[in-house]
Amino acid sequence: MAVGVTGAYERMLTVAVAALHERDPARLWPMVAAALPGLCGGEALIYKLGEWTDRTGAMGLSPAAAAHLGRIDDEAMAVLRRGYPFADHYVTAGAARRPGTAHRMAGKGWADSRMAGTISRLMDADHVLAVPLPGTDTPVTGALVYRAGADFTEDHVRAAEMIQPLLAGVEQQRQLLERWRATQTPPEIPEDCRLTPRQVTVLLLLADALTASAIAHRLGISVRTVHKHVESLYRKLGTRDRVSTVLRAQEIGLLPPRTGR
Repeated sequence: MAVGVTGAYERMLTVAVAALHERDPARLWPMVAAALPGLCGGEALIYKLGEWTDRTGAMGLSPAAAAHLGRIDDEAMAVLRRGYPFADHYVTAGAARRPGTAHRMAGKGWADSRMAGTISRLMDADHVLAVPLPGTDTPVTGALVYRAGADFTEDHVRAAEMIQPLLAGVEQQRQLLERWRATQTPPEIPEDCRLTPRQVTVLLLLADALTASAIAHRLGISVRTVHKHVESLYRKLGTRDRVSTVLRAQEIGLLPPRTGR
């Protein structure tokens, strides 16, 4: 049974806080995938962080989905990747990325669709709820939540809408941590200079010369919180301004050296 809308948001907030303390970007979405289905009235989940096509990109699975899809043929995987009817819907809807169910988007055609037959055969599910990430350009980037029996209710959809911004924040954190991990050289960082994952993301954005307001908007936090993170960076790195902070971070290997343009 799904928790109430407010309860779902509170539980997802707990997951989001845990994600902000996670240093390994590869663990962020599996953490979300384990919690999200139950918060939206579902039983299993597939998430996709790139363009949802029948050929490109990897898909991540909740534990329940992984149990069902341990052995899946290429043809069935292609059907799942096509994301019917969501890909067509979000292309038509333009920038609108509101969560919605397959039945409401496809109408009577959903029950007889190839996708409905595939998820019934593979996952013992009858309905799908899409929770796309807001602000993306590709047809579907986000999560698909599955359930058997009756369709998702309006409360389930509202819970998904409340959770959407938190998912966007987790994805933003994942991208920044991936960027940091890919570009830094293995440093011998002094113990007192070790940064939290959130401080790392703020440091990366400081290096891009973003203002405190721009960083707050990008990360979905207050300007006051950004200033607190910046003060912590100054204290840990022994600096007094942004330029010296970025230079110090490059010197000790927290950031890659800036190359000439």
